[in-house]
Amino acid sequence: MTGWTAADVPAQHGRTVLITGATSGLGAEATRVLAGAGARVVMACRDPDAGRAVAERIGGLTEVRRLDLADLSSVRAFAEALDGHVDVLINNAGVLAVPKGTTADGFERHIGTNHLGPFALTGLLVDQVRDRVVTVSSGLHVLGRIRADLNWERRPYQRWLAYGQSKLANLLFAYELQRRLAAAGRRTVSVAAHPGVTATEGQRRDRSLQGRIVAGGRAQSPQMGVLPLLYAAVAPGVRGGDYVGPDGPRHRNGYPTLVRSSRAARDPALAARLWERSEHLTGVRYAIGPG
Repeated sequence: MTGWTAADVPAQHGRTVLITGATSGLGAEATRVLAGAGARVVMACRDPDAGRAVAERIGGLTEVRRLDLADLSSVRAFAEALDGHVDVLINNAGVLAVPKGTTADGFERHIGTNHLGPFALTGLLVDQVRDRVVTVSSGLHVLGRIRADLNWERRPYQRWLAYGQSKLANLLFAYELQRRLAAAGRRTVSVAAHPGVTATEGQRRDRSLQGRIVAGGRAQSPQMGVLPLLYAAVAPGVRGGDYVGPDGPRHRNGYPTLVRSSRAARDPALAARLWERSEHLTGVRYAIGPG
């Protein structure tokens, strides 16, 4: 995959890709590339007006639908209204190092928006996804620990550690989903990707010294940062359980390559416990059929 770019994206005519968080940054860039390659792109957006503005600029076969991952009622309504199959689901939307707060369902905002919302969405759509589920994590998952106090109710809140916990949860989910898909005999695969340090809206908002230290180095463009996501979503030869990130120093920038996650991310017992708790918190229980 040396030097793989958007020009290497295979033709996507006749395929449907669902992308969450498609109004800006990586989501908007992935929409532009995949729609340009011929895919029908369902843009799942918290703000449909912003989504339609992006769709008009991009052109191609796009469809804007409202989805707020921080509200499980919105996730359920979205899933119920989505007819037909999806070839690729890209769980891209999320929040980055935001102040302490809760989602509509009372979850800490990072774990609720970045993990529990996508967990519920994927569970509700799992039998409609034919090819791949791509979950976007971060190199900062190494900061994360999955605590009993998942919602930061009994410990001092630290926004970067809360973010890291949610990104570790993304990887645990992606790997456990792959194990369950394989056990059910499904051809659908679960993979993960991270964009390195990329100039997204979330990183532009965080100009604190702590944010600059944690991010580390100059941010690359969304056109570069989206490449690992695109590779995970459409490149031939991607296997279930792959984790794709940039090939540069410390995997902070560069072209797509397979990268290794932390030991905690690869702990199947931890993944199973988080899965059980996520089903309990969201009320979404996976029933993965064969196919």
